[in-house]
Amino acid sequence: MSTNTILPLNPDAVRALSESKSEPAWLAELRLKALELAGQLELPKPEKTNITRWNLDAYGAPKASAPIASPAELPQEALALITEAAQGENLLVQKDSSVVYTRLSAELASQGVIFTSLEEAAREHAELVQSYLMQAVLVEENRLTALHAAAWNGGVFLYVPRNVDVKVPLQALFYAEDSSATFAPHVLIVAEANSRVTYVDNYLSSDKGKPQVHNGVVEVFAKPGAKVQYSSIHAFGDHVVDLSYRRAVLENDSRMEWIVGELNDGKAVSETTSILKGNGSESDAKVLCVGSNDQSLNITTHAIHFGMDSDSQMITRAVMRDSASAIINGITKIEKGATRANGEQTEKVLMLSPKARGDANPILLIDEDDVTAGHAASVGQVNPEQVYYMMSRGISKQEAERLIIYGFLAPVVAEIPLEPIRNQLQGMIERKLGR
Repeated sequence: MSTNTILPLNPDAVRALSESKSEPAWLAELRLKALELAGQLELPKPEKTNITRWNLDAYGAPKASAPIASPAELPQEALALITEAAQGENLLVQKDSSVVYTRLSAELASQGVIFTSLEEAAREHAELVQSYLMQAVLVEENRLTALHAAAWNGGVFLYVPRNVDVKVPLQALFYAEDSSATFAPHVLIVAEANSRVTYVDNYLSSDKGKPQVHNGVVEVFAKPGAKVQYSSIHAFGDHVVDLSYRRAVLENDSRMEWIVGELNDGKAVSETTSILKGNGSESDAKVLCVGSNDQSLNITTHAIHFGMDSDSQMITRAVMRDSASAIINGITKIEKGATRANGEQTEKVLMLSPKARGDANPILLIDEDDVTAGHAASVGQVNPEQVYYMMSRGISKQEAERLIIYGFLAPVVAEIPLEPIRNQLQGMIERKLGR
């Protein structure tokens, strides 16, 4: 443990951030304590990835962006990611260090749904936010989580009251345009008992800029019988190091569905975790990853079972081209007492170049006897026999390889709940694959 760590933030900057946001005393204190703790904690050690060689200090400084009256004021590259249904309402946009646009339909607001920036929620719904903020992802886990707790900005707070069924998706766009600005959004979702909600977000950066770090956290709390669908696509440029923790805490008979597209051009570490505390809780995680050039990626999907009769499903598909490398981890942990739990996982990596590297690591940790669990993993290249067969039917080699790749990715792409998001994902995949 280091006590002389040089941090990219200082107490004066953190105090100034709290004062500029008129934050409540408890939050200002949390930030300062988190920064102090960051100086004592070590960096995380992702499996087979040495992140100490990465530039992890490019946090920049908080820079407020002016509010916008309409999403049409956004650059075209950002506007293109907003679904047609969310052009006017049920949309939140963060640009650099601050939220610049928020709209929630009157119908949902009348049902008690809260959809606003986390900064505003900390002021207007302080007691509610304080009960959940940094409770799934703990401040003291490592230096990155502590730095996030000290520096987060903008963000989303989504609250769905008991028995409310949100039938339309809510969308957020996080756009990093100025690489010298701190960009560390925090997403906090609370779904009360028997509620339903679908939330979609996109992360994007300008294609220009100096090195930048995105240190982001997502926390989801699904109360008994609640169902949460969460779709997220990350498409940062190669100047951004993406560090993302996503974590859901599931109570009795609740269900969490993760759909994640890791389509960055730069280095990335992500962890997507479901904590199945409640009996009968369910988690379904589908993760897609595409690497190109000399990217280094570490993608972990994690399910931890505490509840009886809990069920987790995990599917990860990764495609690596050029000299990109990926460590793909699937971890299912079934704790003592989680009787009749079921955990299934599959990790597959497809390499399109002799220089590409992929490592699929399925891990089962079982501390209970009366359970079922299984895993499958594979790493390989495009099957030349499949290509030859398709070419014999009059399909070009390039088209044959394209069809095989999309067939490989289909288990994730097909599960995106919204057609516009599926189309976005398809377009981003084609861009990354250069096809």
